[in-house]
Amino acid sequence: MTPWMWTSAVGSVLGDVFGTIARFRHDKPLHPRGTVYDAVLRRTGSFEPWGVEWLDLPGEDHGVVRLSRSVGLPRPLPDVLGLAFTFNGPAGDRHDLLLATTGLRPGTRFALLPRRDPFAVPYSSLLPYRAPRGLVLLAAMPTAGAGFRLCAATPAGRWQGFATLELSGRTGSGPDRPIRFDPVLHPLPGLSWPPELARLREPAYAAARRTGHPAGN
Repeated sequence: MTPWMWTSAVGSVLGDVFGTIARFRHDKPLHPRGTVYDAVLRRTGSFEPWGVEWLDLPGEDHGVVRLSRSVGLPRPLPDVLGLAFTFNGPAGDRHDLLLATTGLRPGTRFALLPRRDPFAVPYSSLLPYRAPRGLVLLAAMPTAGAGFRLCAATPAGRWQGFATLELSGRTGSGPDRPIRFDPVLHPLPGLSWPPELARLREPAYAAARRTGHPAGN
């Protein structure tokens, strides 16, 4: 089986699974409950450029962050945690960044790890984006207070900071709100998914969209 056939087949299976879970729950298939915060991403730029302005140059993005538990297990049980950030670019285009709790070392960057405290653990994109200068993983590492340091790295390279993400307070009167994230429909500025990974992710998000509950955080 060719790589194209393999990723298409796996993506189709994931699409069926996510669609079935969403219909059964009448809700999101994953990350059903979360807490939403106002957030500001202050970009300082990357020391080693990626050929993407959003990573390489200073700037500021205002949006919201949602912290959630993927399966929805009750606390204090550990769960794979999610951090989702959505914001609009200068032209009004929406951009979604979805991260999950993983390891940071090269051998664990592609492994989902259950965690308890959403403000004390690292998150990563799990799958790499494609930039003009190669594949790039994104990660959020906790800092003092309710904030994170955003970093970028090649799949086996050293993490380099390029921004800070500051969470300022919960939005609205409740801990959650009906916000949906979709990194396939709303990619990050200047970044794209490698074709093989796009074929792997798209069926799951497409199936969840048909139920009215996207698969993301």
